[in-house]
Amino acid sequence: MAKDPVCKMNVSETGARFKSEYLGVTYYFCSEGCKKSFDSNPVKYVK
Repeated sequence: MAKDPVCKMNVSETGARFKSEYLGVTYYFCSEGCKKSFDSNPVKYVK
């Protein structure tokens, strides 16, 4: 399981419909809204 960096919900990597790559790391999202938030400002969510 991966943790959605926006809402902190657990997301299955194998079944995730929404994902993005940032600095060589793949991030998984529970919804399109969380993915869009991340994509617009990934620095806000990545530590």
